[in-house]
Amino acid sequence: MKSVLNHVFSQSGRAYTAIDLVAHYDRAQASYQQHYAAINGQHANLYPGVLEGLRSLQKTGLKLVCLTNKPLSFARSLLKLKGLDGFFCEVFGGDSFERKKPDPLPLRKACEFLGTLPARTLMIGDSSNDARAARAAGCPVLLVTYGYNHGEPVRAVDADGFVDSLAELLDRR
Repeated sequence: MKSVLNHVFSQSGRAYTAIDLVAHYDRAQASYQQHYAAINGQHANLYPGVLEGLRSLQKTGLKLVCLTNKPLSFARSLLKLKGLDGFFCEVFGGDSFERKKPDPLPLRKACEFLGTLPARTLMIGDSSNDARAARAAGCPVLLVTYGYNHGEPVRAVDADGFVDSLAELLDRR
């Protein structure tokens, strides 16, 4: 969250010193949280094939966990708003553990929650952060070719495979 606020401050056109940033941080963070909560999910759309892919995974009986760097409260409300909350047995946010992805800790904790070994747990993600966390945790990783990835092409990321849609998982069982 701090990096987002630093970016916002940098876009204001005014040069902020480190002292300015520290002095304004708490108020800016509270304002950011309030405004983000008010619009969370309103301008978000599901990518084609997401529902079909999640339904297919759910039918296999696999337990699914949502692991995101988004704050937990925002993640849960976004999943509910988009009708995706029923697919996951648990949701972990960026504030659920001491460190966030690409650190492997959140993925290791998710594996622990699931009662499975990392080598037997597939990470499906959309960014280099997901792939790096998976590699460091010892999980295989599949990346979707759409999504965040810091504006970089996801196919350049070290992953075990790529899909253009989660619906493609229907063909891979």
